[in-house]
Amino acid sequence: MTQLPSKQQIMDWVAENPDANSKRDIAKAFGIKGALRIELKRLLKELEAEGHLERRRRHYLDAEKLPPVTVLELLAPDGSGDLFARPLEWHGDGPMPRILYLPRDSDSALGRGERFLARLVEVTGEDHQYQARLMRRITATPQRITGIFRKETEGGRIIPIDKGQDREWRVRADATQGAQNGELVQAEQIGPRGRLGPPMARIIERLGDPSAPRSVSLIAIHQHGIPDEFPAAVISEAEAQKPATMEGREDLRDLPLITIDPSDARDRDDAVAAVIEEDGGATIWVAIADVAHYVSPGSALDREAWTRGNSTYFPDRVVPMLPEALSADLCSLHENVDRAVIAVRMRLDAQGNKISHNFHRGMMSSRASLAYAQAQAAADGNPDDQTAALIDSVIRPLWHAYGLLQQARHRRQPLDLDLPERRIELTADGRVKSVNFRDRFDAHRLIEEFMVLANVAAAEELTRRQRPLLFRVHEEPTLEKIEALREVAQASGFTLAKGQVLQTSQLNRLLAQSEGTDFDELINITTLRSMTQAYYHPENFGHFGLALKSYAHFTSPIRRYSDLIVHRALISGHGWGKDGLSQDDMARLSDTATHISETERRSMAAERDTTDRYLAAYLADRVGTEMTGRISGIQRFGAFVKLDETGADGLLPIREIGREYFHFDPEAQMLIGADTGLEIGIGQRVTVRLTEAIPTTGGLTLELIELEGKPLPRGPQKGRRGQGPRRISVKSRLAEIKRASKRRRKR
Repeated sequence: MTQLPSKQQIMDWVAENPDANSKRDIAKAFGIKGALRIELKRLLKELEAEGHLERRRRHYLDAEKLPPVTVLELLAPDGSGDLFARPLEWHGDGPMPRILYLPRDSDSALGRGERFLARLVEVTGEDHQYQARLMRRITATPQRITGIFRKETEGGRIIPIDKGQDREWRVRADATQGAQNGELVQAEQIGPRGRLGPPMARIIERLGDPSAPRSVSLIAIHQHGIPDEFPAAVISEAEAQKPATMEGREDLRDLPLITIDPSDARDRDDAVAAVIEEDGGATIWVAIADVAHYVSPGSALDREAWTRGNSTYFPDRVVPMLPEALSADLCSLHENVDRAVIAVRMRLDAQGNKISHNFHRGMMSSRASLAYAQAQAAADGNPDDQTAALIDSVIRPLWHAYGLLQQARHRRQPLDLDLPERRIELTADGRVKSVNFRDRFDAHRLIEEFMVLANVAAAEELTRRQRPLLFRVHEEPTLEKIEALREVAQASGFTLAKGQVLQTSQLNRLLAQSEGTDFDELINITTLRSMTQAYYHPENFGHFGLALKSYAHFTSPIRRYSDLIVHRALISGHGWGKDGLSQDDMARLSDTATHISETERRSMAAERDTTDRYLAAYLADRVGTEMTGRISGIQRFGAFVKLDETGADGLLPIREIGREYFHFDPEAQMLIGADTGLEIGIGQRVTVRLTEAIPTTGGLTLELIELEGKPLPRGPQKGRRGQGPRRISVKSRLAEIKRASKRRRKR
């Protein structure tokens, strides 16, 4: 060939020959010799500058494709058990390609997060772009970090955004991936971590400006690995769904069902109705969106929903379990729109006991979409134009049924925690406008009680029919945690009775003692912290907090995969159709329980971190301001303070407490000054000064100004008759505190 190929010809050849694509290979393929090689070099540089090709170690690759041999990281199995992997290096402008890993019987077993060298084969017509085969396992899985990149002459450094990490990481100039100064990045360790000097890292993902509006939740999303983009196949499958028809359904459209949700609700998946019976009892209806009709076992939608496990809610966005076409439309019970549901009818006697229930697969139409405050105002005799017409047919029967359930609740004595929920209000550009506590009405409690009863009915129904399901399990707290709670209660002036078997009624008596006192919130929070974490399991171990023998999640299939499993079990158990629990669902029920328990904890951590960061951003302009709060935790390195105004938690480092050495007593949960004998313990009122607020980490640092309304001692106490400073015997003081604690426990 005597003339240069066109740019398109070069690009086509590179795409077709991924194994032979050096400059020499390209020149040989097109017969380019002599002086024309200089022109070829120019063409290749132009293609590289335009982003069409990428040069890696003297080879030219299509920037939008992966090399035939590359390093991958294995992801968690999807909803159908398929294994996918992600490339460690992706330089294209489009979305990262989806890679299906196909292990052979002879291959070593790989776990989630493990890395391996793989040979890739490009495929078409599938929901993935490549298939991968294992070539060699890479045993080490590098540690990862999310932080702020600070550019320097040779590379840069990464400042962690995790409150638990304070050691900076170094980045070489060839490992920055073009990150800009101040940009939020994700990086991983390279090479062994030495004893001296900072660890070395390479940047694997650039996440943008950390100070940009609405970036706070994005930090948590990436930090906790929450998938926030739906694959194209999932979006297509959701958008192709059509509204359910009446075929095989009961007509429930004459029932006076309504939805009651927060004013900013993003989805509406439950509706309620009630009828007052002649014997003083009531009939309750709870109708839940029939998500199982649209999300079939093994479908792309199902696999993605399983992977996500649940929706994650942030002040500025929601990362949904299902695409918006379902979560905000077809599965959302909008006003005056026919919607497919699975409903449960429950009959209560005049004392609030559930005496019967039955399930229905039907079609409903909501009479109204109300906000909690709106429904409460109507119940209190102040209806608006929308609720005035609903008083007799809807509102009054609902509140009658709620009154019955309150009687049953009082007898059952579930754990009665009262923890105010923070509401972070943002401006239009995503900055914190205000931090308040959400109003809590009887309307909230009504919906909660209706949902609890429906969940109990679902668990009982499936148990009676001997169908597999996922129970919501909450085991009783450990003896160590209860003893720690008892110590806090006694330090606050309350008592927690001892008994052979712990019951929620004992904890409720403690909560009642603290109600209305300065220690109210502290006792509620400490009681919550003493509880074990609830989880999902195919076996029934009861629910301690709700004081229930059998409990399952049925009422939120839009945002929890556990509820979708229960819906499918009900469909199978009643013979309502072919979209019930599949054999594959049943075979991996234990794996599903473990997986969605983990995704729930992941979402909780991400939501908590985001709240902390928003609170730090809100308080950043008030550094130097004095605030009031209460000691909520004691550690060797200092104390934690819950601030009154915002409910934010700040750290009171030991260096900011006083001008003396403090001894830490883990049993008494107390810091004791070596010179003054100053005692700092859980529950004490404090005035502090905010000295630091870091939005990127959510960290708040405080300085102690007053303890229990008194200023701190300025130094060692003077001895009698001018004898000089008298050092307190901390050992004897600790012994005295422990003796007093034992005396209180014996009472």
